[in-house]
Amino acid sequence: MSPTPSLGAGPPVLAFDVGGTSIKGALIDAAGTAHGVTRLPTPAAGPTSAQAVLDAVARLAPSLTAQAPEGVAPTALGIAVPGVFDDEAGVGVYCENLGWRDVDFRRLVRAGFDLPTVVGHDVRSAGLAEMAVGAGAGAQNALVLALGTGIAAAVFVRGEPVTSGGFAGEIGHTVVVRGGEACACGNQGCLEATASAAAIARRYNRARGARVSGSREVLAAARAGDAVARAVWASATDALASAIAPCVGLLAPEVVVLAGGLAEAGDALLAPVVARLDELLTVTPAPPVVKATAGENAGLLGAALRARAVAEAGSR
Repeated sequence: MSPTPSLGAGPPVLAFDVGGTSIKGALIDAAGTAHGVTRLPTPAAGPTSAQAVLDAVARLAPSLTAQAPEGVAPTALGIAVPGVFDDEAGVGVYCENLGWRDVDFRRLVRAGFDLPTVVGHDVRSAGLAEMAVGAGAGAQNALVLALGTGIAAAVFVRGEPVTSGGFAGEIGHTVVVRGGEACACGNQGCLEATASAAAIARRYNRARGARVSGSREVLAAARAGDAVARAVWASATDALASAIAPCVGLLAPEVVVLAGGLAEAGDALLAPVVARLDELLTVTPAPPVVKATAGENAGLLGAALRARAVAEAGSR
């Protein structure tokens, strides 16, 4: 993974990134450097999991605050959460992995935190970091795709994330193979069911009778000459390009940034995606497709950017 870049000068804040299995937290100092990145288990899914997540954040916050230089105190707190999240309303519309639906996070954080607190979508938060200090820096219109166990995107137009009630960027549930793999959403042939890291491993295991645990092993097998692994990898990169192409036609982004664990494959992922995009795009120029550079803590940095915006707005 790339090292965590500095956000530059700004108010010191606390930032948290909630994942399916762990919550990461850090103090971002006035120079924009992350300190004391800490993990704790994500509470179990259920009807009260949203409050349990916020309670866990509240327990972790004091130990992170203690790492601030003497005389410096965090001015705001930012939290990035998964699922379908309406950034503008502050509502967790739906999160399958953690079991919440229509949760008013804005109300909960007002009641539970002394610091000004903002909650936002995890992928859009990571996208904010890429646009500020990563591979999207300098672009106004961009597409940032998070490729991991699932697939989602952050869409930026004129430098701002498109939210549309939280549903913008759900590219993982674009059908790319008619009648293809069953998806957890109930459809068939979705991008996420074809080209996510989990799907690549699952499809290879079924076709090969193997028991690999992740896409890295499939790529290693493909590089070693395994024809089944090569076919699975090629179908995944083709599906990814097939989903990106209409987005490029509609939005004409200046850059497409690939992030997440799958993007660590580097040119083994980028090169076939770029080649297939060039074939699919006959009118709209193909934008650069690049690997994310904001690092594994991009979600934390994006949450910090949101927190800084809240702190700066409150100081005016």
